[in-house]
Amino acid sequence: MYDYKAAFKTAVEQVKSEGRYRVFADLRRVRGQFPKAIRRRADGSEQEVVVWCSNDYLGMGQHPAVIGAMRAELEAAGAGAGGTRNISGTTRSAVDLEAELAAWHRKEAALLFTSGYVANEATLTTLQRILPGLIVFSDSLNHASMIAGIRNGGGERHIYAHNDLEHLEALLAAAPADAPKLIAFESVYSMDGDIADLAGTITLAETYGAMTYLDEVHAVGLYGATGAGVAERDGVLDGIDIVECTLGKAVGVMGGYIAADAMIVDAVRSWAAGFIFTTSLPPALTAGALASVRHLKAHPELREAHQERAATLKARFAAAGIPVMRSESHIVPVFVGDPVHAKMISDLLLEEHGVYVQPINYPTVPKGAERLRFTPSPNHTDAMMDDLVAAMDRLWTHCNVARLPAVA
Repeated sequence: MYDYKAAFKTAVEQVKSEGRYRVFADLRRVRGQFPKAIRRRADGSEQEVVVWCSNDYLGMGQHPAVIGAMRAELEAAGAGAGGTRNISGTTRSAVDLEAELAAWHRKEAALLFTSGYVANEATLTTLQRILPGLIVFSDSLNHASMIAGIRNGGGERHIYAHNDLEHLEALLAAAPADAPKLIAFESVYSMDGDIADLAGTITLAETYGAMTYLDEVHAVGLYGATGAGVAERDGVLDGIDIVECTLGKAVGVMGGYIAADAMIVDAVRSWAAGFIFTTSLPPALTAGALASVRHLKAHPELREAHQERAATLKARFAAAGIPVMRSESHIVPVFVGDPVHAKMISDLLLEEHGVYVQPINYPTVPKGAERLRFTPSPNHTDAMMDDLVAAMDRLWTHCNVARLPAVA
């Protein structure tokens, strides 16, 4: 008889032997005190920690306007949505949220999904069903959800070198002129923190008759006059055919969505299995997201503070000789280059200094590119940064990890 248990054990042991076994921290966020949290250790004791790796970039998951809207909707509409939208109907706050999201990105319509992952996977798969012969051109560092959707569609696909528009153009030029084409890319790439050339990509799409599909997951809420993303910041919203975003990062709640021309959205709504057969988001979540989006649109000072905090942390790491990687966005990656060292530093930061930051290992990044990824928010104070940099400085020496030359 096949030994199923042994196979699963072997799979886990392989991950452990490569130094990339992940242990989840048991954290309880404290409302109104973000980025502080309470960690429960294995022995049941508790420790106060500062969270440095949350994707709740602006702390909106703790904002009184969001919590108040969720509480009110919970009292008014109850806990669950009751099932899929096709069977159980659509909650009022979901309808209002989709209208708000469409207007945010200057599109005709929007469609909610249960997560950004599902939005990408379902939409990119469905586009290949709706457009027979569609050729997809995908950036080599696109998120796993985009890769899954492109693969699941089963159509022809070409991977172009990361942010390399010359390579992309060569691939587009070699494709049949009359074939439907789609360029799938991200604005902010969350592991390296670099930003795509949106205007250049749009120009290529127009030249070669391709649609554009832009993932703004790590940019929505954070860039542009109203927070609609890098496309808004760069003044190219009209050049993006389909924008995909999340409600689980800067918006601070949960869910994902696409925004596009009304006919595109209606076709995806009618064909995408990942939408049709999934229970819809609870009304409290959509009400909270709606309150968050409206707040973000009206408060650009949050985005300004966010950028300042990221720039300050980068400068402080560099001054201490900590190998902060070059990043033009709010992402602050620190290079380690070894999975064992990355986990060791992460563990010591948590246990000895009350600093929570997860190591980023393969397959999220290539082997040999392991790192710690910091995401400072407007709520991270100078004192918190002082403690973090001092701890990192000590551990870099303790663990004998390569440094950068210190700068003034």
